Amino acid sequence: MSQTLYLECYSGISGDMTVAALLDLGADQSVLETALKSLPVTGFDIVISRVKKAGLDVCDFHVKLDQDHENHDHDMAYLHGDHHHHHSDEHGHAHDDASELQHHEQLQKKTYSHANRGLLEIVAIIRQAAITDHAKELAIRIFSIIADAEAKAHGVEREQVHFHEVGAVDSIVDIVAVAVCLDNLNIREVIVPELYEGRGFVRCQHGIIPIPVPAVTHIAASHGLNLHLTSTEGELITPTGAAIVAAIKTGDQLPKQFTIEKTGMGAGKRTYDRPSLLRAMLITDKTKNSGGIFKLESNIDDCGGEILGFVMDRLFAAGARDVHYTPVYMKKNRPGYLLNVICKKDAIEELEQIIFEETTTIGIRRIQMESTGLRRTVKRILTSLGEAQVKVCELESGKRIYPEYASVAELCQKHRMAYQDAYHIIKKECEAAEGISQRTLAELNRFELPLTLGPDYN
Repeated sequence: MSQTLYLECYSGISGDMTVAALLDLGADQSVLETALKSLPVTGFDIVISRVKKAGLDVCDFHVKLDQDHENHDHDMAYLHGDHHHHHSDEHGHAHDDASELQHHEQLQKKTYSHANRGLLEIVAIIRQAAITDHAKELAIRIFSIIADAEAKAHGVEREQVHFHEVGAVDSIVDIVAVAVCLDNLNIREVIVPELYEGRGFVRCQHGIIPIPVPAVTHIAASHGLNLHLTSTEGELITPTGAAIVAAIKTGDQLPKQFTIEKTGMGAGKRTYDRPSLLRAMLITDKTKNSGGIFKLESNIDDCGGEILGFVMDRLFAAGARDVHYTPVYMKKNRPGYLLNVICKKDAIEELEQIIFEETTTIGIRRIQMESTGLRRTVKRILTSLGEAQVKVCELESGKRIYPEYASVAELCQKHRMAYQDAYHIIKKECEAAEGISQRTLAELNRFELPLTLGPDYN
């Protein structure tokens, strides 16, 4: 079953934070490790661990590069003006060697030069990985979004963009890991209401640039991300983090009511005035099942009766709750029909497609409606005529039983009985089976009904 993910980005978002949050949500760690081993890239290890952030137990995903490709966090060095500080911060926490050996394995060495990599080389690397097609497409989409944004920021063509600044290996591992984890959790809907970002400047390879960094502003602009600027000094959204959201976000409105099925927390490496945490939640929309129903209606003025009968059958088969036609007089006094279809939200698209295909209508009105219904269950109850299907409805005053038409008709044919007679027997026996008391008129007359008349009658 596909799941809905809600990303809470109050401390911004980065690639490693996203991987950690998804692992914490239950993405399979061994699936991820196997996927990353299959990458034709050398010079990195991964460390997955539990760390404390603001006293909370959270997951940490760290891509450890060898000396040639070490990804020092220059932003932190710049922000704190303290080289010593940022080095311990890069890892976010100290590991002892034994636990580090336990948490990761040496990845196979493959031959790929560590020169600046362009989008084409990166796409070739992703295509060679032993991961699902869906994960490949997702990873390539994220990289393409970054490439477009960087190209715009530096005023070059997309093909001329080279991933050196964020450390190509680092980015490849983070992005492929995110794609593999999302695929593994079977997430198809992602809600990201807003992304918090800091302010100030960061030092990059070419000098000092403002926050949000231009790649992030370009991604936010092209993909309609909702930014919320805070007073935190520092970069909370990395280009990779912004590109992940741009690639996977399907909505920015949380349902009015939802339940949380599971929560995952991912640690960020940087330390600002707020704990660096990304919280991911698998949620279930409760408004979808709370009686919110829709009415689809359209005026049809040149369709024959057989066609309408055929459409009705198709609509019921495709999940319509109810379908009916009303004869109407339309413009120029033309006789026509008003088609009414009652359905749940998730059936709208298919039902509208059927109406357009099968009728001559060129427009459908869609109305969301509130509805009240009795609590009801469908039961199969054994009667003297055979097994009958009935609806048991619950009212304040007790239960009511309604035998299903098809079931009554079937038993009528079997016993060669009139419909009314069979209906009466089935109803009576099912009421007895359900413990519904048979109140006779005499019993009802025992209740003295207070008679209230208006003043004129006294």
